[in-house]
Amino acid sequence: MSLNPPFTLPEFTIAGDDARLHLLDDPQELATFTRWTQQLGGPREAVSQLQLSGLHCAACAGIIEDALQRVSGVLDARVSAAASRAEVRWDPRRTRASALVGAITRAGYGAAPDAAAPQRALRAREQRQGLWRLFVAGFCMMQVMMYATPAYVAAAGEITPDLQRLLQWASWLLTLPVVLFSAGTFFGGAWRSLRSRRIGMDVPVALGIIVTFIASSGATFDPGGVFGREVYFDSLTMFVFFLLAGRTLELRARHRVADALEGALQRLPESVQRLDDAGAVTQVSVRQLRAGDRVRVLPGQAFPADGVLLDGRTQADEALLTGESMPVPKRAGDAVVAGSLNLLAPAVMRVDRLGADTRYEGIVALMRGAFTQRPVQLRLADRLAVPFLWGVLLLAAGAAAVWSVIDPGRAVWVAVSVLIVTCPCALSLAAPSALLAATGALARRGVLLQRIDALEVLANVDWLFVDKTGTLTEDRLELRATVVTPAARDAGLSEAAALQRAASLAQLSIHPLSRALSAAAGPAVQEPTAWSEVHELAGSGLQARAADGTWFRLGSPQWVSGAAEPLADHAGSGNEVSFGPIGVPWAHFELAEVLRADAARAIERLQAGGVHIALLSGDQPARVAALAQRLNIVDVRGAATPEGKLDAVARAQAQGHHVAMVGDGVNDAPVLARADVSFAFAQGAAVSKSRADAVVLGNRLSDVADARELAHRTMRVVRQNLAWAVVYNAACIPLALVGWLPPWAAGLGMASSSLLVVLNALRLSRLTAS
Repeated sequence: MSLNPPFTLPEFTIAGDDARLHLLDDPQELATFTRWTQQLGGPREAVSQLQLSGLHCAACAGIIEDALQRVSGVLDARVSAAASRAEVRWDPRRTRASALVGAITRAGYGAAPDAAAPQRALRAREQRQGLWRLFVAGFCMMQVMMYATPAYVAAAGEITPDLQRLLQWASWLLTLPVVLFSAGTFFGGAWRSLRSRRIGMDVPVALGIIVTFIASSGATFDPGGVFGREVYFDSLTMFVFFLLAGRTLELRARHRVADALEGALQRLPESVQRLDDAGAVTQVSVRQLRAGDRVRVLPGQAFPADGVLLDGRTQADEALLTGESMPVPKRAGDAVVAGSLNLLAPAVMRVDRLGADTRYEGIVALMRGAFTQRPVQLRLADRLAVPFLWGVLLLAAGAAAVWSVIDPGRAVWVAVSVLIVTCPCALSLAAPSALLAATGALARRGVLLQRIDALEVLANVDWLFVDKTGTLTEDRLELRATVVTPAARDAGLSEAAALQRAASLAQLSIHPLSRALSAAAGPAVQEPTAWSEVHELAGSGLQARAADGTWFRLGSPQWVSGAAEPLADHAGSGNEVSFGPIGVPWAHFELAEVLRADAARAIERLQAGGVHIALLSGDQPARVAALAQRLNIVDVRGAATPEGKLDAVARAQAQGHHVAMVGDGVNDAPVLARADVSFAFAQGAAVSKSRADAVVLGNRLSDVADARELAHRTMRVVRQNLAWAVVYNAACIPLALVGWLPPWAAGLGMASSSLLVVLNALRLSRLTAS
């Protein structure tokens, strides 16, 4: 369960930490990026979300995880290099949040609480540093190329040895800032990898830069020495520039995704207008609000908490929370949710739920959890990275050894090209970049993934089990037919009059059948003041005395017809309601479940995509079959128990099918957990949402069809990215080995390959409703 009680952190001494880190331990500040959990009878644990900077490859995630795991009191740490986020579970009795940030900082990376302002500052600083590195590399590269050009275009003997030495010395001086400043990010990443006994993508890059610079410097200082006379300062500076350009574009693409996501999620106001009992207004921080407070929300401001509108009529933008694109009308008595925007007029609300208890914070927690997960493909890439990179180093060493015999002057040149061209940056970005872009697209549509791997499974789904109530149908009924008896006609009642009279009594009950009857009669229903001595009998209906003393009943047909006792089981009456004096029914009303507006189209799309639809419901078989016929569903199973649903899914899986499940009830939780991939609607039971792989905020079945189509596109993009990365390496490695690919061209190819993979993945962020 989730807790958010006041607490006092123990005192710790952390050597070397910046004093400002201790501000993170303030309870109110900590609450902005930390949630509290506690198992039954167990100790309380904290789960903090951190935004990271300085990550350049998958190995960086492992380095940060190792640094966090070494902090006493850290129970678990998950880092996503693609999302630049960390989720840390820790024991507040043994450590504190400042120690987590301090550990990441000492590991050589940046970290800040996952809140909007620090994240923006962190990204801005990272982007500013990246642009400066790129500028220095680009400026020096142009100057070095200018000094190197004469050596390429001049005929033999046109350049004197002294002038050639002068040009090489000038190139060496201009290469120093590139190596010491611009390439610092590669050296830092390589050092962190080696210090943690890992081999990351930066290791072969840094090694190539160092080898090239040393060999070229040796040729500059001692042209007759072991390094020969050839210098590669132009290739070195071009390589660094192209690689930094690719990383800068990739960084900007990542930042745009993060900005868009946070712009949607970070919607709660910093301060609000709180009203006291006398109506006086006080501007207070949103963190000072308590349940029961009255708050005035101005137009354009977000509602700061879940609650009820007390005064005013307005419209709310709930697109983030429900996926509903149209503004939702709100008037006194309507519920409002934290994070939705007040669009029209000032309104006063009562605060009911705050912080982690709000629907908004639940959505944020789901999003953060999904974005900190590392997909199966990335975990596989992590396992393959070490042997792959060792193979790269051995291949480069072997190439250098062979060329030292064939042409010693080109040995270093070929080895560096091999190191650069085989760096598997594009391969490591192929899957996570696509999965991350698709997850963000679904979130904007109103589908929140709790398990990012679900996209891969969803793409292979060929069977879909759906629940009926709350999934295919809405949680309300509608009037389908009215039949007036001869007794009503004798009393001078038409169908409309009989409905109005019955609805006036139905207003006194909150039973779904009564509410549907009242809604069908419309706003012109007479006030229920004519009824007295009203009694509601479970399993039967309403009984009341009219103004003339006649007893009327509204309920099951058998009871209205004169049954003296409540019926223990009147399921056979279905959704039929009768009304009239006891023993003399005046009218019979047939009510039916309301099919979701998009259900038929969504089922049709899924079936057209090759998905077998099976309807599982605990409702009466006759009702389930009737609904299935309206939707063209052949595989129908009514009166299904939770065990029966579980058995149906297990049998389908045993036959080799990839099974998905959509449900929302408590009884659906076991089958949601058993299915290969599962969806729960946001209005459903909490236990069903906790078991599902994705939560559909807008309660639209079409979102499930959209998600499957996007999953297909995502896996197609992943395959395209992987194929490109493999083809690129397979084509360029032989070229580098035979000496046809200079280092600068290898650097350009490597940067372009990574950028192409990221841009291809970003196409998935454009998801349109079908």
